[in-house]
Amino acid sequence: MPEADKEGARYFTDQPQSTPGFYLKGSHQLDWGMKNRMARVFDPSSGRTVMLAIDHGYFQGPTTGLERIDLSIVPLLPQCDALFCTRGILRTVIPAECRKPMVLRASGGPSILREELSDEQIAMDMADAVRLNAAGVGIQVFIGGEHETRSVHNMTKLVDAGLNAGVPVMGITAVGKNMVRDAKYFRLACRIIAELGAHYVKTYYVEDGFETVTASCPVPIVMAGGKKLPELDALTMAYNAVQQGAAGVDMGRNIFQSEAPAAMIAAVGAVVHKNMKPKEAFELFNALKAQGAQGAMRAA
Repeated sequence: MPEADKEGARYFTDQPQSTPGFYLKGSHQLDWGMKNRMARVFDPSSGRTVMLAIDHGYFQGPTTGLERIDLSIVPLLPQCDALFCTRGILRTVIPAECRKPMVLRASGGPSILREELSDEQIAMDMADAVRLNAAGVGIQVFIGGEHETRSVHNMTKLVDAGLNAGVPVMGITAVGKNMVRDAKYFRLACRIIAELGAHYVKTYYVEDGFETVTASCPVPIVMAGGKKLPELDALTMAYNAVQQGAAGVDMGRNIFQSEAPAAMIAAVGAVVHKNMKPKEAFELFNALKAQGAQGAMRAA
Protein backbone atom coordinates (compact mmCIF):
# COMPACT_ATOMS: atom_id res chain seq x y z
CA MET A 1 0.00 0.00 0.00
CA PRO A 2 1.46 3.41 -0.95
CA GLU A 3 2.43 5.70 1.85
CA ALA A 4 -0.08 8.49 2.41
CA ASP A 5 1.08 12.00 1.61
CA LYS A 6 1.18 14.56 4.37
CA GLU A 7 -1.97 16.67 4.42
CA GLY A 8 -1.58 19.99 2.65
CA ALA A 9 -1.58 23.35 4.40
CA ARG A 10 -2.23 25.90 1.63
CA TYR A 11 -5.96 26.51 1.85
CA PHE A 12 -6.05 30.17 0.77
CA THR A 13 -9.10 30.77 2.91
CA ASP A 14 -9.11 34.44 1.90
CA GLN A 15 -9.62 33.58 -1.79
CA PRO A 16 -13.09 32.15 -2.52
CA GLN A 17 -13.38 29.58 -5.28
CA SER A 18 -14.61 31.19 -8.50
CA THR A 19 -18.15 30.40 -9.66
CA PRO A 20 -18.30 31.26 -13.39
CA GLY A 21 -21.80 31.31 -14.85
CA PHE A 22 -23.65 30.10 -11.74
CA TYR A 23 -23.59 31.35 -8.18
CA LEU A 24 -22.99 28.09 -6.31
CA LYS A 25 -19.46 26.80 -5.86
CA GLY A 26 -18.57 23.86 -8.07
CA SER A 27 -22.00 23.79 -9.73
CA HIS A 28 -21.48 25.82 -12.90
CA GLN A 29 -20.95 22.79 -15.17
CA LEU A 30 -24.01 20.86 -13.99
CA ASP A 31 -27.00 20.31 -16.28
CA TRP A 32 -29.81 22.88 -16.30
CA GLY A 33 -32.13 20.62 -14.32
CA MET A 34 -29.50 20.07 -11.63
CA LYS A 35 -28.83 23.79 -11.34
CA ASN A 36 -32.54 24.55 -11.22
CA ARG A 37 -33.03 22.11 -8.35
CA MET A 38 -29.99 23.53 -6.53
CA ALA A 39 -31.40 27.04 -7.02
CA ARG A 40 -34.61 25.93 -5.34
CA VAL A 41 -32.66 24.86 -2.24
CA PHE A 42 -30.07 27.67 -2.14
CA ASP A 43 -31.59 31.17 -2.29
CA PRO A 44 -30.09 32.89 -5.37
CA SER A 45 -30.11 36.29 -3.64
CA SER A 46 -27.82 35.16 -0.81
CA GLY A 47 -26.40 31.94 -2.19
CA ARG A 48 -27.35 30.25 1.08
CA THR A 49 -30.02 28.00 2.55
CA VAL A 50 -31.84 27.36 5.79
CA MET A 51 -32.77 23.70 5.51
CA LEU A 52 -35.02 22.30 8.21
CA ALA A 53 -33.86 18.77 9.06
CA ILE A 54 -36.60 16.47 10.35
CA ASP A 55 -35.30 13.09 9.13
CA HIS A 56 -34.30 11.87 12.61
CA GLY A 57 -37.12 9.33 12.78
CA TYR A 58 -35.54 7.16 10.08
CA PHE A 59 -33.38 5.54 12.76
CA GLN A 60 -34.61 6.82 16.14
CA GLY A 61 -38.38 6.97 15.81
CA PRO A 62 -40.54 9.77 17.29
CA THR A 63 -37.79 12.14 18.38
CA THR A 64 -38.61 14.90 20.89
CA GLY A 65 -40.23 17.69 18.89
CA LEU A 66 -41.15 15.37 16.02
CA GLU A 67 -43.85 13.32 17.75
CA ARG A 68 -46.51 15.10 15.66
CA ILE A 69 -44.92 16.57 12.57
CA ASP A 70 -48.28 17.83 11.38
CA LEU A 71 -48.46 20.05 14.44
CA SER A 72 -44.81 20.95 15.08
CA ILE A 73 -43.24 21.16 11.61
CA VAL A 74 -45.92 21.95 9.03
CA PRO A 75 -46.48 25.44 10.56
CA LEU A 76 -42.73 26.14 10.10
CA LEU A 77 -42.63 25.31 6.39
CA PRO A 78 -43.16 28.91 5.18
CA GLN A 79 -39.99 29.98 7.02
CA CYS A 80 -37.50 27.41 5.74
CA ASP A 81 -35.79 27.36 2.35
CA ALA A 82 -35.99 23.57 2.07
CA LEU A 83 -37.14 20.60 4.12
CA PHE A 84 -34.92 17.55 4.68
CA CYS A 85 -37.21 14.62 5.42
CA THR A 86 -37.99 11.00 4.57
CA ARG A 87 -40.29 9.99 1.76
CA GLY A 88 -42.62 8.41 4.31
CA ILE A 89 -43.14 11.71 6.10
CA LEU A 90 -43.42 13.59 2.81
CA ARG A 91 -46.20 11.33 1.58
CA THR A 92 -48.12 11.06 4.84
CA VAL A 93 -47.82 14.47 6.49
CA ILE A 94 -46.46 17.25 4.25
CA PRO A 95 -49.27 19.03 2.33
CA ALA A 96 -49.01 18.55 -1.42
CA GLU A 97 -49.74 22.25 -1.92
CA CYS A 98 -46.46 23.14 -0.14
CA ARG A 99 -44.16 24.83 -2.63
CA LYS A 100 -40.96 24.47 -0.60
CA PRO A 101 -38.28 22.21 -2.09
CA MET A 102 -37.91 18.77 -0.53
CA VAL A 103 -34.60 16.97 -0.02
CA LEU A 104 -35.18 13.31 0.80
CA ARG A 105 -33.22 11.00 3.08
CA ALA A 106 -32.07 8.17 0.81
CA SER A 107 -30.12 5.89 3.19
CA GLY A 108 -31.11 3.74 6.11
CA GLY A 109 -30.72 0.43 7.85
CA PRO A 110 -29.81 0.06 11.52
CA SER A 111 -31.92 1.65 14.23
CA ILE A 112 -30.79 3.40 17.38
CA LEU A 113 -31.09 0.00 19.08
CA ARG A 114 -27.94 -1.15 17.28
CA GLU A 115 -24.46 -0.27 18.47
CA GLU A 116 -23.01 0.08 14.94
CA LEU A 117 -24.91 2.63 12.83
CA SER A 118 -22.66 2.60 9.75
CA ASP A 119 -24.29 -0.53 8.28
CA GLU A 120 -26.56 1.54 6.04
CA GLN A 121 -27.71 0.92 2.49
CA ILE A 122 -29.55 2.91 -0.15
CA ALA A 123 -33.13 3.01 1.09
CA MET A 124 -35.01 4.50 -1.87
CA ASP A 125 -34.90 4.47 -5.65
CA MET A 126 -34.03 7.64 -7.53
CA ALA A 127 -37.14 7.14 -9.63
CA ASP A 128 -39.21 7.68 -6.50
CA ALA A 129 -37.36 10.94 -5.78
CA VAL A 130 -38.33 12.11 -9.29
CA ARG A 131 -41.90 10.89 -8.74
CA LEU A 132 -42.02 12.99 -5.56
CA ASN A 133 -40.61 16.06 -7.34
CA ALA A 134 -37.66 16.15 -4.93
CA ALA A 135 -35.10 18.93 -5.20
CA GLY A 136 -32.40 16.52 -4.02
CA VAL A 137 -31.56 13.48 -1.93
CA GLY A 138 -29.23 13.06 1.03
CA ILE A 139 -27.15 10.05 2.00
CA GLN A 140 -24.92 9.29 4.98
CA VAL A 141 -21.24 8.56 4.35
CA PHE A 142 -19.23 6.96 7.17
CA ILE A 143 -15.61 7.90 6.45
CA GLY A 144 -13.51 5.84 8.85
CA GLY A 145 -16.49 3.78 9.98
CA GLU A 146 -16.71 -0.01 10.03
CA HIS A 147 -18.76 -0.02 6.82
CA GLU A 148 -16.93 2.89 5.16
CA THR A 149 -16.52 1.30 1.72
CA ARG A 150 -20.16 0.30 1.47
CA SER A 151 -21.35 3.74 2.50
CA VAL A 152 -19.07 5.37 -0.09
CA HIS A 153 -20.37 3.03 -2.78
CA ASN A 154 -23.95 3.73 -1.67
CA MET A 155 -23.28 7.40 -2.34
CA THR A 156 -21.58 6.89 -5.72
CA LYS A 157 -24.44 4.69 -6.91
CA LEU A 158 -26.88 7.40 -5.86
CA VAL A 159 -24.77 10.08 -7.59
CA ASP A 160 -24.86 8.05 -10.83
CA ALA A 161 -28.63 7.70 -10.56
CA GLY A 162 -28.94 11.40 -9.74
CA LEU A 163 -26.89 12.45 -12.74
CA ASN A 164 -29.13 10.32 -14.93
CA ALA A 165 -32.28 11.88 -13.48
CA GLY A 166 -31.03 15.44 -12.87
CA VAL A 167 -31.35 15.18 -9.07
CA PRO A 168 -28.51 16.55 -6.86
CA VAL A 169 -27.08 14.41 -4.08
CA MET A 170 -26.11 15.77 -0.66
CA GLY A 171 -23.40 13.69 1.01
CA ILE A 172 -23.59 13.74 4.81
CA THR A 173 -20.49 13.22 6.96
CA ALA A 174 -21.47 10.70 9.61
CA VAL A 175 -19.28 10.70 12.69
CA GLY A 176 -19.07 7.48 14.68
CA LYS A 177 -18.91 7.36 18.46
CA ASN A 178 -15.13 6.92 18.43
CA MET A 179 -14.31 9.54 15.78
CA VAL A 180 -12.49 12.76 16.59
CA ARG A 181 -14.62 15.71 15.50
CA ASP A 182 -11.92 18.09 14.33
CA ALA A 183 -11.10 20.05 11.20
CA LYS A 184 -8.60 17.45 10.01
CA TYR A 185 -11.25 14.72 9.99
CA PHE A 186 -13.87 16.91 8.33
CA ARG A 187 -11.41 18.11 5.68
CA LEU A 188 -10.79 14.47 4.82
CA ALA A 189 -14.43 13.39 4.89
CA CYS A 190 -15.86 16.38 2.99
CA ARG A 191 -13.18 16.24 0.32
CA ILE A 192 -13.66 12.50 -0.28
CA ILE A 193 -17.42 12.97 -0.55
CA ALA A 194 -17.02 15.83 -3.04
CA GLU A 195 -14.30 14.06 -5.05
CA LEU A 196 -16.60 11.08 -5.53
CA GLY A 197 -19.40 13.20 -6.93
CA ALA A 198 -21.70 14.65 -4.26
CA HIS A 199 -23.14 17.99 -5.33
CA TYR A 200 -23.08 19.45 -1.83
CA VAL A 201 -22.00 18.25 1.60
CA LYS A 202 -23.57 18.41 5.04
CA THR A 203 -21.06 18.46 7.86
CA TYR A 204 -20.53 19.63 11.43
CA TYR A 205 -19.05 22.92 12.59
CA VAL A 206 -15.77 22.97 14.49
CA GLU A 207 -14.45 26.09 16.20
CA ASP A 208 -10.84 25.55 15.18
CA GLY A 209 -10.21 25.49 11.43
CA PHE A 210 -13.71 25.29 9.94
CA GLU A 211 -12.68 27.75 7.24
CA THR A 212 -10.15 25.18 6.00
CA VAL A 213 -12.94 22.60 5.74
CA THR A 214 -15.03 24.85 3.50
CA ALA A 215 -12.05 26.12 1.49
CA SER A 216 -10.78 22.64 0.67
CA CYS A 217 -14.21 21.31 -0.36
CA PRO A 218 -14.98 22.22 -4.01
CA VAL A 219 -18.79 22.06 -3.56
CA PRO A 220 -21.12 23.92 -1.18
CA ILE A 221 -21.12 22.89 2.48
CA VAL A 222 -24.17 23.18 4.71
CA MET A 223 -23.65 23.05 8.46
CA ALA A 224 -25.39 20.34 10.45
CA GLY A 225 -27.10 21.69 13.55
CA GLY A 226 -26.24 18.73 15.77
CA LYS A 227 -27.44 18.44 19.34
CA LYS A 228 -29.71 21.02 20.98
CA LEU A 229 -27.81 24.08 22.23
CA PRO A 230 -28.98 27.23 24.01
CA GLU A 231 -30.44 29.54 21.38
CA LEU A 232 -27.63 32.12 21.50
CA ASP A 233 -25.02 29.37 21.13
CA ALA A 234 -26.83 27.86 18.15
CA LEU A 235 -27.15 31.26 16.46
CA THR A 236 -23.46 31.95 17.10
CA MET A 237 -22.52 28.60 15.57
CA ALA A 238 -24.65 29.29 12.48
CA TYR A 239 -23.17 32.77 12.12
CA ASN A 240 -19.60 31.55 12.42
CA ALA A 241 -20.23 28.75 9.95
CA VAL A 242 -21.55 30.99 7.17
CA GLN A 243 -18.91 33.64 7.82
CA GLN A 244 -16.30 30.91 7.45
CA GLY A 245 -17.59 29.71 4.11
CA ALA A 246 -20.66 27.51 4.68
CA ALA A 247 -23.48 27.95 2.18
CA GLY A 248 -26.10 27.72 4.89
CA VAL A 249 -27.32 25.33 7.55
CA ASP A 250 -29.38 22.17 7.83
CA MET A 251 -30.75 22.53 11.36
CA GLY A 252 -33.23 20.34 13.16
CA ARG A 253 -33.11 19.99 16.94
CA ASN A 254 -31.89 23.55 17.46
CA ILE A 255 -35.12 24.68 15.80
CA PHE A 256 -37.88 22.18 16.56
CA GLN A 257 -36.68 21.57 20.14
CA SER A 258 -36.48 25.30 20.86
CA GLU A 259 -39.06 26.71 23.26
CA ALA A 260 -40.16 28.95 20.37
CA PRO A 261 -39.46 27.13 17.07
CA ALA A 262 -41.03 29.75 14.79
CA ALA A 263 -39.01 32.53 16.42
CA MET A 264 -35.84 30.44 16.24
CA ILE A 265 -36.10 29.60 12.55
CA ALA A 266 -36.73 33.28 11.80
CA ALA A 267 -33.61 34.24 13.77
CA VAL A 268 -31.54 31.57 12.01
CA GLY A 269 -32.78 32.92 8.68
CA ALA A 270 -31.66 36.43 9.61
CA VAL A 271 -28.18 35.12 10.49
CA VAL A 272 -27.83 33.05 7.31
CA HIS A 273 -29.37 35.34 4.72
CA LYS A 274 -28.80 38.81 6.23
CA ASN A 275 -25.52 38.25 8.13
CA MET A 276 -27.20 39.39 11.34
CA LYS A 277 -24.83 39.20 14.30
CA PRO A 278 -25.65 36.51 16.89
CA LYS A 279 -26.59 38.89 19.71
CA GLU A 280 -28.92 40.84 17.42
CA ALA A 281 -30.45 37.59 16.19
CA PHE A 282 -30.95 36.48 19.79
CA GLU A 283 -32.72 39.75 20.51
CA LEU A 284 -34.89 39.11 17.46
CA PHE A 285 -35.62 35.61 18.75
CA ASN A 286 -36.71 36.93 22.14
CA ALA A 287 -38.86 39.65 20.58
CA LEU A 288 -40.58 37.20 18.26
CA LYS A 289 -41.01 34.68 21.09
CA ALA A 290 -42.78 37.37 23.11
CA GLN A 291 -45.08 38.10 20.16
CA GLY A 292 -45.87 34.42 19.66
CA ALA A 293 -45.99 32.35 16.49
CA GLN A 294 -47.85 34.98 14.46
CA GLY A 295 -45.12 37.55 15.07
CA ALA A 296 -42.48 35.11 13.92
CA MET A 297 -44.44 34.35 10.77
CA ARG A 298 -44.73 38.06 9.94
CA ALA A 299 -40.98 38.46 10.37
CA ALA A 300 -40.16 35.65 7.93
